[in-house]
Amino acid sequence: MSVYERKIPVDLTCGINIAMEVIGSKWKLCIIDLINRKVTRPKDMNETIAGINKRVLQQQLKELEISGMISKTVYAEVPLRVEYFLTEIGLSILPLLRSIEDWGNLYASLSNKDD
Repeated sequence: MSVYERKIPVDLTCGINIAMEVIGSKWKLCIIDLINRKVTRPKDMNETIAGINKRVLQQQLKELEISGMISKTVYAEVPLRVEYFLTEIGLSILPLLRSIEDWGNLYASLSNKDD
């Protein structure tokens, strides 16, 4: 599932471990959200996600592609154009993504009440 070999094997009998293996990083859910919002080119993603560098973005895109969450289309143009799209399995995570976003907004509003 992962791009690199792990020293400690992942427990693939636990759904949470499997999900974290596929989407567990600082940027993957943000990338999936951007692709869903039609930000499909790496250059545009890099400009939209504050704090991500090109190398990390490329690594995250590669891992999402390997896991089957996204697909890549390379257009034979000059300059070369690359776009990413959600696959069927990538689209299936969108309800979870919305729930996480809703929870994050709720958490922010509740934690601000204590100030």
